[in-house]
Amino acid sequence: MLMVVVGVLLLVAKLADFGPTAGWSWWVVAAPFVAAAVWWQFADSTGLTQRRAMQKMDERKAQRRDRALEALGLDTRRHKQVKRAPEEARGHRADAPPPPPPREPDPPRRDPRP
Repeated sequence: MLMVVVGVLLLVAKLADFGPTAGWSWWVVAAPFVAAAVWWQFADSTGLTQRRAMQKMDERKAQRRDRALEALGLDTRRHKQVKRAPEEARGHRADAPPPPPPREPDPPRRDPRP
């Protein structure tokens, strides 16, 4: 986009015969437009433009989800992480209650087919 703005400024200066641009070749004035076209072709062919669009869409989706959860009165992911960290720390303390004993395995089930 910057190259297009520079190209427009050079074009206006060339058409108005303003300053040193009046004597420049038209190739010099057109060079920023060519550079912008080459850059856009490169960005589209490498997927850069699509990746940026997808990243922006994912950010908007996450913000929309967080707003919806807050509107419902539910915790957002950030709050869950903050609450989960002290609970995990409690599980590693020496004075923490012992874990419950393991369950006995269920007896094998019979196949209902004859």
